[in-house]
Amino acid sequence: MIVFDLVCQAAGHRFEGWFGSTADFNAQRESGALRCPQCDSAEVVKAPMAPNLARKGNQTLAPAPSVQQPVVGGTATPAVHEVLTKLAALQAEALQKSRWVGAGFAEQSRAMHYGERDAEVIHGQATTKEARDLLDEGIAVMPLPFPVAPPGELN
Repeated sequence: MIVFDLVCQAAGHRFEGWFGSTADFNAQRESGALRCPQCDSAEVVKAPMAPNLARKGNQTLAPAPSVQQPVVGGTATPAVHEVLTKLAALQAEALQKSRWVGAGFAEQSRAMHYGERDAEVIHGQATTKEARDLLDEGIAVMPLPFPVAPPGELN
């Protein structure tokens, strides 16, 4: 996923949009599906953005400013925005306390479940079939609510 800062040229409203790729953004814009959540104008363009650089390990994150987030069909209510913000913070905290295992998630989950290795909190990638097979074996797994990029793919 990629996040773009967007601006409504009709009224100057600023907001964020999440897209699968730049091509996805362009396709939505050209089809008229991309609209300003405040005034419903289709005159939406990408705003200039500063690069998102990784922080040093000894730095803490400042709280994100409160902004309305676009959702399908309009603008998120303040309650929805609050829930999503808390959910994202909980996921970020959980990821800091777990280890990335990549495509070996299913194999390592089984090894821990069957006592072949020490238990620890892990996260990684699994196909839908692998996740279902783990659940069928009684191994507790769950999808993360928000996409996570593998550590080697972060820019």
